[in-house]
Amino acid sequence: MTKAIHLVKLSVGSETIDDLQNWQNSPMAQGPDGLPRHVTRMWPKQETSLLNGGSIYWVIRGFIQCRQRILGLDEVIGRDEIRRCAIRLDPKLIKTTAAAKRPFQGWRYLKPEDAPMDLSQDREDESPLPPELAGALADIGVI
Repeated sequence: MTKAIHLVKLSVGSETIDDLQNWQNSPMAQGPDGLPRHVTRMWPKQETSLLNGGSIYWVIRGFIQCRQRILGLDEVIGRDEIRRCAIRLDPKLIKTTAAAKRPFQGWRYLKPEDAPMDLSQDREDESPLPPELAGALADIGVI
């Protein structure tokens, strides 16, 4: 059985989780089925593991703050006739504990044991802490 693996991706232009959600609700970010997609230049080599329960963890303002389940990978050919990968996502953003992440280009694989924990349901509606504070608290094991 293939073990799940995740992706980590910068949410460029997002200042908050709400910004990411608003972008994904726009027609430009959705595929023909209405589900949000993130289009990337490279096709993940670990496709089978991603599709076995993987998520994309979003980095916003230097911290992983939420994730989305990956539902599928779709081939997209741009106007420039270059093949790209559209990562089809569950529309639900799941908040996670904050985890600091330095800037990087593209996406990175993330092992399940290294992924930040989901926030419990009773904490999902809380106003988020400033990312720097949440990250500092997470580093010392408070949240």
